[in-house]
Amino acid sequence: MLQRDSFKKRLQADEDVYLHEFLYPLMQGYDSVMIRSDVELGGTDQTFNNLVGRDIQRAYGQNPQVVITMPILVGLDGKEKMSKSKGNYIGVTDEPGDMFGKVMSISDDMMENYFSLLTDLPTEKIVELVNPDTTHPKEAKVLLGKTIVAQFYDDSTADIAAAEFDKVFAQGELPEDIPEIQIPAQPIPAAKLLLHCKLVPSTSEAKRKIKQSAVSIDGTKINDPNMQITPAAGLVIQVGKRKFARLKVK
Repeated sequence: MLQRDSFKKRLQADEDVYLHEFLYPLMQGYDSVMIRSDVELGGTDQTFNNLVGRDIQRAYGQNPQVVITMPILVGLDGKEKMSKSKGNYIGVTDEPGDMFGKVMSISDDMMENYFSLLTDLPTEKIVELVNPDTTHPKEAKVLLGKTIVAQFYDDSTADIAAAEFDKVFAQGELPEDIPEIQIPAQPIPAAKLLLHCKLVPSTSEAKRKIKQSAVSIDGTKINDPNMQITPAAGLVIQVGKRKFARLKVK
């Protein structure tokens, strides 16, 4: 265990290494013993834990498992691995427009990672796509977004998602499929309006978005969470770049 590179460096720097950090790879390795694993597949961040499994299998007289590791898919933030708990992920059940929009939000230097791990395009084609001298970054990213959406839906849906994205973000128009939200014609604080329209998960998040100038009503940005909004038929609420709601007064 002490041979682990990160442990060794921390001990040399007189930094603490905690007991649970030792127990985690031991318990994961013991899983391999209990199921008599032949092969274990994991991300490169799990290489050490998987190799510990081989050691423990030997100690129990078993043939050590084959370890296969895969590169890590970087999250939308470009820093951490993609993870739902970190909120930097593209969900496989996301709507096509959301899925495409999230792909379009990644930085250009992340495209090689996504093309390599999320598509079956040949290596030589990926090299061509991520080289700005041969392919414009936007063109490459649109292809990436459409390819990923098509894998979970179909080509036609991917084309529609791309066209809708271009309409909203490149041309500044409103999307066609804005959900309509019924609401009484009574004044309501802006933060509560966002929550009512299900554009945010909580009032605190609504307040944060408003203070960040990420909310607009009929194209006008607002920055006061307590601002009283009088609902009117057809009023469009927008949060960020991809969330919209159109009011329908009861």
